[in-house]
Amino acid sequence: MDIVVTGGRGESGRWIVDRLAAEYAVTCLDQEHPGEAGHPAVDYRAIELTDAGSVFDVLTALDPDAVVHWAAIPVADTHPGVDIYRNNTLAAYNVLTAAGRIGADIVQASSDGAYGFFFAAETPVPDELPITEAHALRPEDPYGLSKVVAEEIGKTVARRDGISVASIRPSWIQIPGEYPCRDEAYLDDLGAGAGNYWSYVDVRDVVDMVEAALEADLGGHEAFNCVGRDNALGRPLVELMEEFYGRVPAECSVEGDAAAYSTAKAERLLGWEPTHSWRDAAEESVEPPDV
Repeated sequence: MDIVVTGGRGESGRWIVDRLAAEYAVTCLDQEHPGEAGHPAVDYRAIELTDAGSVFDVLTALDPDAVVHWAAIPVADTHPGVDIYRNNTLAAYNVLTAAGRIGADIVQASSDGAYGFFFAAETPVPDELPITEAHALRPEDPYGLSKVVAEEIGKTVARRDGISVASIRPSWIQIPGEYPCRDEAYLDDLGAGAGNYWSYVDVRDVVDMVEAALEADLGGHEAFNCVGRDNALGRPLVELMEEFYGRVPAECSVEGDAAAYSTAKAERLLGWEPTHSWRDAAEESVEPPDV
């Protein structure tokens, strides 16, 4: 399988490229070419993904079997909201549209930010626990809105071009051995993680889902929650919700220290389950990929 990965030199994208390059022919599209410092088995192209002509030119020339669209401006105070929205939506439109035209299946990075919990003016109690992919999307911020739009683009391309599009919604991605969700400041302030209900996911579980989605026989567009099986505090989730929010939703079936998001859909359609927990990974020593 020939695969194009956008944003493959980013913090989580490099883990995706490193894994896929061990089994597939991979081309990485990013803003800067790494030169000789790149992964020896990966082909690189420097590109501005908001330039439609460049994207169409490169993807039609490469003609891959699949595209992993992972490039985006993440939530960051260094970028004005309009720049985050413009960059993420234009890049998604250009990459997904070009991929659809050449018949390449797509796996793209969405986010649990699409639900609108984290950056809401006042974080709401979700409609359900655990939160399924069918939960309403109500973002109030440019980043979350850009992810909703990217998923709508995916639905459009899947309908029109007959390809499959998997939109992966990771929660807060953690790198083994770093795990800021276990920092003292985070653990001592219940409000620090309340915006996503203390959820997280190990980057290696994200990579596993990307690979599973590439190999799966999907039809049309599907969105998938991508989170660890437990919450970052290791306490009963119902207890945390009641302590911080004062209540839980009427529809609540979580038990123990489970995560707030359901991954049952990914298990059913992709055969994916999270395998990493902060209990082991927070202090784990893993050599990071160099791509």
